[in-house]
Amino acid sequence: MGRHVVTSHTEAEIVSQPSCWRRAVANVPAGALPRHGERVAVVGCGTSWFIAMAYAALRERAGHGETDAFAASEAPSGRSYDRVLALTRSGTTTEVLELLGQTTTKTTAITADQETPIMRAADEVVVLDYADERSVVQTRFATTQLALLRASLGEDLTQAIEDAERAVTAPLPDELVKAEQFSFLGAGWTVGLAQEAALKMREASRSWTEAYPAMEYRHGPISIAGPGRVTWMLGTAPTGLRAQVEQAGGTFVESGLDPMAELIRAQRVAVARAFAQQLNPDEPMHLTRSVILSP
Repeated sequence: MGRHVVTSHTEAEIVSQPSCWRRAVANVPAGALPRHGERVAVVGCGTSWFIAMAYAALRERAGHGETDAFAASEAPSGRSYDRVLALTRSGTTTEVLELLGQTTTKTTAITADQETPIMRAADEVVVLDYADERSVVQTRFATTQLALLRASLGEDLTQAIEDAERAVTAPLPDELVKAEQFSFLGAGWTVGLAQEAALKMREASRSWTEAYPAMEYRHGPISIAGPGRVTWMLGTAPTGLRAQVEQAGGTFVESGLDPMAELIRAQRVAVARAFAQQLNPDEPMHLTRSVILSP
């Protein structure tokens, strides 16, 4: 496909991600985020839950301490943690606020809006207002907070940001925009990113998408592979998986980009598919910016 003129808030927010990441890694707050050795529960809803999954896996892999990720509505009561880290773009999500109101554990929240209840609900708050979004669909806020969290673990994101700059401008293959079905795969910390890529495709373009740990894909889900269907790996694929998918007639997507940059490509495909179906990616059907439940 040729280069597309930006016509939606979602597109503009996707394109801005490299600059947002650069700002985040240059301004990691001292003291507010989980400390080395703390036992941490990371909670969120929707996209924030999937980012929580990614960070939890990265933090444990880096040796910073036991880290669990939960959907805020499913966080177990009575389990001992040193800190609860809540991820919430809006700062108004009911399940997150209720959880913070019930816990006696030290809490930190990352949000985009400092004029919301989360500022009073958490002990410490990190505000990424420069990554806030007008679109209902989360793109840059999700990845910017993950960039911040990766940097807080000591990661150098120089290459990831360079990869993101390529991802926001590279042409999108027609076979992805026109595909019938997508299965996103991840391993380790990118399992959460695979779930997030699938969610973006559903939200923006109402596409048929699934997501799995890569090694689990051959335990049943590969049966869906075939012509017009895409298996998309975020990270490095298990040996032999590409050959199996292609033998079934499916398209296998894998790149050498940092997985967060590869998520940008999936976001862009989701938007392109929305436009192809005359959908508005800024305002997905049946969704609002925040889920606020009635008392």
